[in-house]
Amino acid sequence: MTKWDKDYLELCKKILAEGVEVENRTGINTIKVPSHHFHFDLSDEFPILQTKQLFFKNAITEILWIYQAQSNDVRWLHERNNHVWDEWMVDSDGIYRTYQNGNGEKILKSEKEFGKDFAYTIGTAYGWIVDRYKLTDSLLNALKNNPTDRRLIMSLWQNEWLNTAVLPSCVWSSEWDVTDGKLNAWVHQRSCDVPLGLPFNVTQYATLLNLFAKSSGLEPGTLDWSIKDAHIYVNQVDGIKEQLKNADILEQMKNMPKDKLIELQSFINHLKQEDEIVSLEDEKRLKAIDIALTDGKPYLWINPEIKDFYEYDNSKELKDIKVKEYKHMGKIKFPISQ
Repeated sequence: MTKWDKDYLELCKKILAEGVEVENRTGINTIKVPSHHFHFDLSDEFPILQTKQLFFKNAITEILWIYQAQSNDVRWLHERNNHVWDEWMVDSDGIYRTYQNGNGEKILKSEKEFGKDFAYTIGTAYGWIVDRYKLTDSLLNALKNNPTDRRLIMSLWQNEWLNTAVLPSCVWSSEWDVTDGKLNAWVHQRSCDVPLGLPFNVTQYATLLNLFAKSSGLEPGTLDWSIKDAHIYVNQVDGIKEQLKNADILEQMKNMPKDKLIELQSFINHLKQEDEIVSLEDEKRLKAIDIALTDGKPYLWINPEIKDFYEYDNSKELKDIKVKEYKHMGKIKFPISQ
């Protein structure tokens, strides 16, 4: 289990134990704490959760959509089999609609007119802002030519364009600096869906920092993450409890001697081969054993031949960017609230 898993689950336990239940615009209450902070040393560990599956290709293509393609068109993501923004896409007629589930049916909750020019997009948000203000270009130019600059900031929060954004940026600002040849960043998040958004976002920005560093002739340094309003939706609590159980199983397996792990692994696999009923917990144990028997940690591989940030392959294959040695405890489904 990674350090990131442990730090992340400490936040989840804190929210469940100390959080306050509040109403919000989605109609699904959240349990929240007002703020939280994480610190990562990217030279020591690439942050990706093992206590549940993180679909890292979706995470990485989304961050490239924002900062490399600088797009707000959701169809770009669809071409890469990425559907993380589907719930916030303006329909073909230029209207953005939100829904709630009722007796197994989608019930229209709200409508907002954006105009057909914004069809299939998320409006004036994220990549649209990056492109308009040339945020990526400005940062990369400064990192290469003026790395001691203390104004290395990218802000996706632009008041002028909030009303025409479907969802104003949650991860809205990043500050960057170079110290001793290492690139460091501090990321700010105004609103944090801890079960769904946070694991994605941290892995994304850790990847982005590595890509920016490599493109600028620097080494990856530290990533700090500040959150305002860290919350779990009340309909996500069961999923978080499942993830906490995954962590317990993983810790149990990591504390067992290697020979005992191999013996247990062989026994469970034998049951499966004999068509015996294997419990969900035993299936989890198999995944945990696989992780426990692995010597290394998950790590980010970046094609060493590529020197320009804009040349990294952003197709669904992600030929130049891969997370290797990634083993996990399996998928946990969390509901999305619009």
